[in-house]
Amino acid sequence: MVETKCVSPVTVVSGSRGIGHSPASAHRFTVRSEFRMYTHEDPVVIDPEGSDIQGEIRRIRERGPVTEVVLPGGVRAWSVTGAAELERILSGSEVSKDPHQHWPAFRNGEIGQDFPLLNWVNTRSMFTAYGSEHRRLRNFVAPAFTNRRTSALEPRIRGIANDLVRGLDAAPASEPVNIREHFAYPLPLRVINELLGVPEHLVGPLRKCVDGIFDIGLSEAEAVANYEEMIGLLQTLVAYRRESPGEDMTSTLIFHVDDPAKDFSAHELVGTLYLTVNAGHETTVDLIDQSIYLLLSNPDYLAAALDGRLSWTDVIEEVLRFEPSIAHAPLRYAVRDFSIGDVTIAEGDPILSCPADANRDPEIYGESAVRFDPTRTNKGHMAFGYGAHRCPGAPLARLEALLALPTLFQRFPHMRLAVSPEELGTVPGFIANGHDRLPVFLK
Repeated sequence: MVETKCVSPVTVVSGSRGIGHSPASAHRFTVRSEFRMYTHEDPVVIDPEGSDIQGEIRRIRERGPVTEVVLPGGVRAWSVTGAAELERILSGSEVSKDPHQHWPAFRNGEIGQDFPLLNWVNTRSMFTAYGSEHRRLRNFVAPAFTNRRTSALEPRIRGIANDLVRGLDAAPASEPVNIREHFAYPLPLRVINELLGVPEHLVGPLRKCVDGIFDIGLSEAEAVANYEEMIGLLQTLVAYRRESPGEDMTSTLIFHVDDPAKDFSAHELVGTLYLTVNAGHETTVDLIDQSIYLLLSNPDYLAAALDGRLSWTDVIEEVLRFEPSIAHAPLRYAVRDFSIGDVTIAEGDPILSCPADANRDPEIYGESAVRFDPTRTNKGHMAFGYGAHRCPGAPLARLEALLALPTLFQRFPHMRLAVSPEELGTVPGFIANGHDRLPVFLK
């Protein structure tokens, strides 16, 4: 069967087969026609808008657990969808997240400012660090997300959830409410802002910038402007907390910068805040969003959760498996040549992780892998990553969902979708996995 893919004209840049060594040797080809017919041998060209994430992932998986794709911006990469293969990639020493060290095309200047994923690979933080550098930067962040610190936030998170539900209670019963906008979005936003000590006048502007970071469809000018605005806002936050320190993560990180005994720079501080805001907010929004949607789409499981036959923890873990907040996680780079399965990945090749498909691998979850089933016994998944780069904020995200969902559904047990699933749309981009809107009738 021939697969048809509509693409705009684009220059496609290969990985190690040229891109990794010098501009002169880069292997490039241009799709000259606005429409091109791709055969089974051609790599899947990833839709930057993410309009059908799961459908596109299935097409990638059909090529094998490790296969070539074309990223937005025309860069060839290896997509890893198989669970065993992804576990090896995420936990081994064969790959790095540092493009400055291990992506020659980036280091040589072949990856321009127009690369749509530039802000995902260029900001220096523990997200893009490797080895001992990653461990050093992670050590400054980890104390904010210990089990003790996370548990201490429970009363405040519960209070935020109750406050939002009281606001929803005033909505007319006959009118639909966008529950993503009025519940799933503001709860994690308020939590992360309090964790970081963000003053009220920066909340709105930061929210706008976070939305832009996940929108891979922005033009080069829009993406650069959005990134620069966000970095400026975070620098303003640092200046504010330097003048008005509090019991928050930003103030603590400023203390580390000012301590000559600590190896932590002001530049790394801003990069750490950038990572925390983006990773700690949008992902939890999508977790709550997908949880609400899947429970409304599976009323028997919702009823079981409400009457105690099914634990909310089981619901949340299955949502994380079935619809993880991050569909594709960019990027890693081969530190050296290595073989995985029947594929050889060359030094310098970029690698795209795909937890959304690894979490549905039938080799792990059997024939029911493609079904939402909170009663399944295998609770494992890679929604928060795996290995050294596993998300340190995972306990906080779980706690937010664990408090938010029963608070919402116990108050509105008869909530139902106000539109068909086809009308919900998706968040822009192929990285985040959530709905554009989630209209519901509350009563």
